[in-house]
Amino acid sequence: MFKDFLLRIVILLLLLSPLSVAAADSFRVPILLYHRFGPTVADGMTITTPVFESHMKYLKDNGYKVIPLRQLVDYYQKKAPAPGPKSVVIVEDDAHKSVYSDMLPIIRKYGYPVTVFTYPSAISNAKYAMTWDQLRELKKTGLFDFQSHTYWHPNFKRERKKLSPQALEGLVMTQLRKSKARLETELGSKVDLLAWPFGIYDDYLISKASEAGYVATFTIERRHVTAADSLAKLPRYLLVNADSGKAFVQLLEGNAVKRNVAY
Repeated sequence: MFKDFLLRIVILLLLLSPLSVAAADSFRVPILLYHRFGPTVADGMTITTPVFESHMKYLKDNGYKVIPLRQLVDYYQKKAPAPGPKSVVIVEDDAHKSVYSDMLPIIRKYGYPVTVFTYPSAISNAKYAMTWDQLRELKKTGLFDFQSHTYWHPNFKRERKKLSPQALEGLVMTQLRKSKARLETELGSKVDLLAWPFGIYDDYLISKASEAGYVATFTIERRHVTAADSLAKLPRYLLVNADSGKAFVQLLEGNAVKRNVAY
């Protein structure tokens, strides 16, 4: 009996050891970033609708679990446990009209959660973008969350060269705050996640994002998210049509082909 007691104590100590805790929080999650869809490849960031559906089917057929982006963020904020094995996140940038026409039917079919990073200046304004009514319709499905992609998608690197430090700060804070406020007003949900336009970010921009009320920001570094990453700059895979078949499998496994994408 005493030996059994000692054995239980040893097992408990092992479970509570730093190595055990580290193992529990060890994960690798790919965030799959899409932009637009269609019957043909119209530009470098268009994925044909059949290729997108093949991605979703592969995830289902091979035991992947698509989790909401918020769940991943909650882990870093110590509000949720670490993502499980084979977890995947799906996001889209720009709120392109093909999200409504092409992505929505497939997402409904598979029941996967999606986060759409939106710049409000385009909504119900630009021909290539969705309308506010379409965004509300997507939100009602319970599958779509809408977060910020700044207000009009500026190139902060280019703006820094043209503007004084004071003017740059004014632009940055306007882009961050106005986007957040408009999305929250129109859609009635919390907006505190930000995807950097063109993947451009630095310590200054990250600090301004925090000041504007964002808890996490996202890049386009082509690798998996891990427990060692910071909420300030979580990586995402910017997918192109060539990321299909074997290339998509390699990406999910963390062996993605290196690509230079013209954003």
